[in-house]
Amino acid sequence: MLWQAPDGARWCPSAASTAPSGAQVLPDMMAWLWLSCFLFPTLMVSVAANVAPVFSGNMTRVNLPEDLPVGAEAFWLVAQDRDQDPLTYGISGQFAYFFSVTPATGEVKLASPLDYEVQKEMHVIVEDRNDNAPVFQNTGFSTKINETLPVGSLVFSVMAKDPDTESAGAVVYSIQAVIPSTGDSQHLFRILPNGSIILNGNLSYNNKSAFYQLELEACDSGGIYNNSLITQCSSPVFLSISVVDQPDLDPQFIREFYSASVAEDAPQGTSVLKVEAVDSDRGINSQMIYSISNSTRPGLFDIRPDGVITVSGSLDREQLLEEDEEVKVRVTATEKHQNIYGQDAKVSIWVTLRVTDVNDHKPEFYNCSLPACTFTPQDTQVNFTGYVDEHASTRIPIDDLTMVVYDPDKGSNGTFLLSMRGPDAEAFSVSPERAAGSMDVQVLVRAPALVDYEKQTVMLVQVVATDSVSGNSSVALVTIHIRDVNDHRPTFTHSLYNLSVSENSPDGTVVTNSIHAFDPDTGDGGRITYSLLPGNGADVFEVDPDSGTVTVRNSELLDREKQAVYYLTLQATDGGNMSTSTTLHIILLDVNDNPPVVTGSYNIFVQEEGNVFVTIQAHDNDQPDTNNSHLHFSLLPGPYSHNFSVDPDKGILRNLGPLDREAIEPALGGRIVLTVLVADCGVPVLSTEVNITINVEDINDNLPVFNQSIYSFSVKERDPGELVGVLKAWDADQTEANNRISFSLSGSGANNFVLQGSVLEAGWAEGRLRLPSDVSLDYETQPFFNLTVSAENPDPHGREATAEILVAVEDVNDEPPTLDSASLRGVRVAENGSQRGLVAEVVARDVDTMAQLEIELVNVICTKAGVNVGSLCRGWFSVSANGSVFINQSEAIDYETCDLVTLVVRACDLTTDLRFQAYSDNGSLAITIEDTNDNKPYFLPDNKTFVIIPELVVPNQQVASVQAKDDDSGNNGAILFSIFQVDFIAKDGTTTPFQGFFRVSTSLEANVFIGNIELVTNLDSTLQGTYQVTVEARDRPSVGPAQEAIITLNLFTVDQSYRVRLQFSMNKEEVGANMEEITAALIQATRTTVYVVSIQDIESMTRARGRSYLDAYFVFSNGSALTLDELSVMIRNDQDSLTRLLQLGLVVLGSQESQESDLPKLLSSVIIGLGVALLLVIVIMTVALVCTRKSYHRKLRAMKAAKEARRTAAGVMPSASAIPGTNMYTTERANPMLNLPTKDLNFESLSSSSDLDHMSLNSLDDNSVDLEKDKQKTKKEPLHSPVELETEPLGAVLSGRKVDTDGQQELSFTNAGLDTTDL
Repeated sequence: MLWQAPDGARWCPSAASTAPSGAQVLPDMMAWLWLSCFLFPTLMVSVAANVAPVFSGNMTRVNLPEDLPVGAEAFWLVAQDRDQDPLTYGISGQFAYFFSVTPATGEVKLASPLDYEVQKEMHVIVEDRNDNAPVFQNTGFSTKINETLPVGSLVFSVMAKDPDTESAGAVVYSIQAVIPSTGDSQHLFRILPNGSIILNGNLSYNNKSAFYQLELEACDSGGIYNNSLITQCSSPVFLSISVVDQPDLDPQFIREFYSASVAEDAPQGTSVLKVEAVDSDRGINSQMIYSISNSTRPGLFDIRPDGVITVSGSLDREQLLEEDEEVKVRVTATEKHQNIYGQDAKVSIWVTLRVTDVNDHKPEFYNCSLPACTFTPQDTQVNFTGYVDEHASTRIPIDDLTMVVYDPDKGSNGTFLLSMRGPDAEAFSVSPERAAGSMDVQVLVRAPALVDYEKQTVMLVQVVATDSVSGNSSVALVTIHIRDVNDHRPTFTHSLYNLSVSENSPDGTVVTNSIHAFDPDTGDGGRITYSLLPGNGADVFEVDPDSGTVTVRNSELLDREKQAVYYLTLQATDGGNMSTSTTLHIILLDVNDNPPVVTGSYNIFVQEEGNVFVTIQAHDNDQPDTNNSHLHFSLLPGPYSHNFSVDPDKGILRNLGPLDREAIEPALGGRIVLTVLVADCGVPVLSTEVNITINVEDINDNLPVFNQSIYSFSVKERDPGELVGVLKAWDADQTEANNRISFSLSGSGANNFVLQGSVLEAGWAEGRLRLPSDVSLDYETQPFFNLTVSAENPDPHGREATAEILVAVEDVNDEPPTLDSASLRGVRVAENGSQRGLVAEVVARDVDTMAQLEIELVNVICTKAGVNVGSLCRGWFSVSANGSVFINQSEAIDYETCDLVTLVVRACDLTTDLRFQAYSDNGSLAITIEDTNDNKPYFLPDNKTFVIIPELVVPNQQVASVQAKDDDSGNNGAILFSIFQVDFIAKDGTTTPFQGFFRVSTSLEANVFIGNIELVTNLDSTLQGTYQVTVEARDRPSVGPAQEAIITLNLFTVDQSYRVRLQFSMNKEEVGANMEEITAALIQATRTTVYVVSIQDIESMTRARGRSYLDAYFVFSNGSALTLDELSVMIRNDQDSLTRLLQLGLVVLGSQESQESDLPKLLSSVIIGLGVALLLVIVIMTVALVCTRKSYHRKLRAMKAAKEARRTAAGVMPSASAIPGTNMYTTERANPMLNLPTKDLNFESLSSSSDLDHMSLNSLDDNSVDLEKDKQKTKKEPLHSPVELETEPLGAVLSGRKVDTDGQQELSFTNAGLDTTDL
């Protein structure tokens, strides 16, 4: 039995086997494996933190007898581990079931009987499994680092070991968490593959954390365990990192601003404020030294070592007014020890010290005006002088007085109260009464009555300023000189004087001389002058300026009727131009100087038998309610005055009896003229005459009279413009205005007639009744008319005379018949002979008296679903002359060819006048053909191909559809779909029934029933074949059995083997944004439907060129799909699509499985690369040994070749010359033993090449898209020649090698021709 180490590794066998039968090891193989044992640990140390165990030398070949009993010991697995880790043994492979292994000891026993004739040789691979997790060598880690440690420096190193081999033993370190978990601490540290932890960012003891704890984890690179690829990780360990503070920061004051207040009388040594600074390096906290480095007033303050600022000089707030009463000092805090740069660490801050006020001043008076005051001690005043007019108004200030009070203290200390005292303090007041600092002071008049020049010419007051806090005060004496003024006005005894004077009084008439004014002032101030102020009446009256006598100035203007009352203003003015006025009320006395005045003219119209009532409007302009204005009315004698009377006081004119126009002389035309005298009662009496004209109007008091009370006429219908009859009337009035007659017609149908009137002779009129030229009567509508004719003349009372007119209409047969709409209501008739005989009756009517009617069939209209189908139904029905409708051909009635028969009929009147229409309008009788269930459903042809991609479809998703119709109507044509049967036909032809995987829903669109087939549950994506779904369509008749039809659909499946992966150089978001363009380019190149499965970013750091990948299926309409190779060829053949895809970032085409295995292949590539380097070293080290043993090996091969030649059939010769001593043929380019190229002329024991060496380590290489390769197609040379004339013996043996489940040939075998036991 031949053993081989897993994954291409060479294990170290011993010189002799420990198997029961003993196994011989070839000397050259042994040398080769011993060299590998020395160099392979070096290789493994470079890629993992743990060393893999090594098998002992008994693992090369084991020979077992076929009769070895089951359960017997077969051999032992012996391995050693440099790390002294516990080992677990196991075997796997195609023939592993023949043996059982004790995991702890490595003892291998036979588990199944051996049979040489069945299996001469078996190859068992003992593989390592990922059954161990990495283990840290220590679990408690801690370290200290300075906060100034540079970025990139080593912080700490850890180590973990994993006893597994290869990737399962390759340890990868990671930092799982950093405590504290802040945004800047997550990336503050990083760990290298060798376990070194590096500082990745700046530290800060004060601004960041002073302590960090890292959670570390070690995981292997993944391996197989229990037939699954798993990754083992260690238990987390924690590294504690303490940050050591360094003196690299300047100190800081604990406050950003310092300020304090101190009283101006504070003694030296008084503590004002304490400042405090701290070391910013909190881990060091150096001692501070304080000093004052600058000051706006040096010498006033000092600072103690503890940072307390004290008073060191004499303070005076009033000397600091220009500096806002503040002193600023600059305090510097210096650390006792220098920083890491050898410099003093210090910080400075300005401190504001405010000097507060003390009440040490009293208010003082100054003779100045703000703001021009200097306020020096020598400027203070106590005596002030001012002037004021006597009786000045309240709050009038004293003139020429400039007084300012000033207190230099601040706040309440500088607030003072002002008050007034002295002999004349009651007459004056001071303003303001309260102030602070400095303020202008005014002395105001308080009691004007006390300020009287005649009583006192000089007045004295004292102004007192008192400090509101201390009570200290100052007093100023103010001397006030009173100025004399004219302070008395003339006065009248009364404010109103009532006077009177007769109108038309002559000029100079005295109105009054008893009105005088008085003024207590003497001299010019007491001399009074009188005058009338301008106004109403100033031009009628005048006044004497010295005596005040009022007289008439212009008598012509003195007319009571124009103005009866005057109001004059009399003014008295003294020598000081002070004045007073009074009002004169002057009434003019009336004189009878105006005759009565009659307003308007009087021309009165009144109808006979009417009444006269006229009021004569007159007035007298003399004074009302006196005899001068009282009027008296009287009627002067005349021809008709005795028929009237007038009221003497009111002037109302009335008639004494009825008026009769006929009693008035005709020559007068009905006019009567009366004269009325109007006189007043004054002295002398004044009067006026007025004429009153009364027009008596005639009235119409006679009515017209007809010569007949009833008129009877007759006329034929349909004759327009005919004269119907003539009527007459007479009026007894004699005048044309009253005897003029007009006719009017009323009554039902009066608008069908015209009545034309005309005058015959005096009082007579004629009326002609006729039809208008465009109107004819209709007997059927109205056979007679009852009209009323009226005779009217201009009667104001609206009275009229009437007569009755009867008009009879003679009948003519002129109306066409009509069809009764109720008889034309639609009827329903069942198809296929279900109904016979009478189905309807058409009824006609005619309004004429002598009508004779018949029913005629005009047309038959046949329609199906609203479409005219010609004359198919013309013979189905017939119509008789009396209107009866019968079924003629009952069996011929078919709903499917015609569902509506319309019979067009009309009625005919045989006795209609030839001038008129004899036929009625056409009527339609709709006969609806009722359907019976006589048609079964049928499916509509559809050339669609349905494809299912099990990976993409989900339950409730539609996967196919069918369409069906039923020519019946209603429920007879309603279709319901159902799944009849579902079968799955695999690619090998086998059929498997499937139930419950699909369902169908029914819908109706545009009179077509649609069955949507939906998936019920997920499908198996590994099945390859076709789902045959049989769908049944069944109608649902209300009566009778249902009819059905079936159809079978083929749903082609596309399994996951057709899933293709495309890599792009962009991330998945950019690929998704360009998805429409990518899909369009793929469709153009492949002419398929593209089903996109997913778009994901590539996370592994493999040799993949892309940043993201897209998985998709490419499916033709017939259900077939493209493979990876077919897709690659079609894209290469379409240069436009290829160019567009490259522009969109396409870099690699490949299958999903090949790309998912990139990581193991990458690791294999690294190991093989290192193995090649190791091989070069081995060749150099063993060249000397090979040279010395070359002759021995050449003889050995010659004997083996001779032995093989004896076994070869006679006459079979190799097709090409062989290299002496070997089985290497130049034409085949490979040695049948090891498949080496002919250029490799070394010994097979030294060669490591195989078919695997020619295979790409990345399956994407063959699928990479290369535009240059498409332009220049090259022909690849096959690795082995496929043609061989004759079979070489060893080649024939090798051709029988079995293929394992992964599709790879077994690389180990037993060649009996090379068995050294035959030598």
